[in-house]
Amino acid sequence: MEFIEFLDRTEVEIIKIIKIAGYRTAENTKLCLLSENYVGFLDKRRKEIIICTSNVKKREGYTLLRRNNKDSHIRTALHIKKALRHEAVHVAQECNNGNLLKIDRKLSMNKSKINALNGSIRISGDEEKERQAYILEDKPRLVKNELIKYCL
Repeated sequence: MEFIEFLDRTEVEIIKIIKIAGYRTAENTKLCLLSENYVGFLDKRRKEIIICTSNVKKREGYTLLRRNNKDSHIRTALHIKKALRHEAVHVAQECNNGNLLKIDRKLSMNKSKINALNGSIRISGDEEKERQAYILEDKPRLVKNELIKYCL
């Protein structure tokens, strides 16, 4: 899977925990064709995190010709890592019997994510779970700890 080349150690550890919890990862499935705006999904029924690498690369202007463009690579990697962490939060929520995680109430979502939040709510229908995933997607160690706490 191509998206793995964009990950840091913490995200690789997150994938290992997800696998132990009975989930797998996939890339560029038919769900990604719903819109170029979508970068990740959790298919609960199939217990599968889907990363839409092609959509992220298009959004960030990453192509083979521009592969050595450091800025484009950094943005693409950041977007893929956030997508993986976001979906991993949903896995942790599933491991918690479908409930919200017990996180510090002082944590808040960056206001720049409002449009993305609204798009996610249209798909999942659960504003609070999506809000929690957007809050935590910027905190890789916290996502990892939540997965350990609820899934292992």
